[in-house]
Amino acid sequence: MGRVEWVRKDLWSMGLDLWSRECLGIEELRGEHVAVLASFSSPAHVFEQLSVIYALFRLFVPSFTLVLPFFPTGSFEGMEEGGDVPNVVTLAWMFSNIPMSRGGPTSLVIYDIHALQDRFYFGEKVLPLFETDIPLLKQRLSQLRDVDNVVIAFPDDGAWKRFYNLFDNFVVVVCTKVGEGDKRIVRIKEGNVCGHHIKVLVAHGAAKVSAYVTHGVFPNQSWMRFTHKDDSCPLTVKAIENKAPFEVLSLAKPIANALQI
Repeated sequence: MGRVEWVRKDLWSMGLDLWSRECLGIEELRGEHVAVLASFSSPAHVFEQLSVIYALFRLFVPSFTLVLPFFPTGSFEGMEEGGDVPNVVTLAWMFSNIPMSRGGPTSLVIYDIHALQDRFYFGEKVLPLFETDIPLLKQRLSQLRDVDNVVIAFPDDGAWKRFYNLFDNFVVVVCTKVGEGDKRIVRIKEGNVCGHHIKVLVAHGAAKVSAYVTHGVFPNQSWMRFTHKDDSCPLTVKAIENKAPFEVLSLAKPIANALQI
């Protein structure tokens, strides 16, 4: 594609009974490379979106890209007991059954999925492309006047292994979570936090504490515990709009770049 053209069609607010030639405009889509920006942040909206997605291949589109910034079941891949249901597999199967377009398998763009190995849950009809929002975070940090004092603190070893190579120019601190009964205690495993602006416990000497999450789900309004925005989770954005200390970084430009592959 030489360009990306955004055509605003609010398909999700229409009832499935409005799925018609006049509604979608077959002539608009035929022969066009189609990308759908979906939101599965609520289970109630999954079926209606999949109904549209499954039908697009009948419109003779050369290629189809599904952009799903937030993969909501990404952290539910484990089974501790025989009756546990790994929801990440279920959702991956749903995507794997998207009919192929004339150009081949569907491209699925996801930002900061919980585990990179989740790609192996998808079948051959879909090509997952795992992107990261970390460049946006680094760009925002570079705008700080005291950027030289910023230290990146990873909450656990898993986060460090996943993203440490993206912060070559920053001092890094690695934390570890220790369980003592019903308590969850965070301790510094590696690095010196004294006098720096980092995301870790103030009690260890940090001058200021900030936190970054790509997908601000914040279940049960847990964001209210931050006293002193994330479009991939629109309900959270609405709830914390214009409330300090939250700030939303737009994924619009990275998504547009991802569509150029």
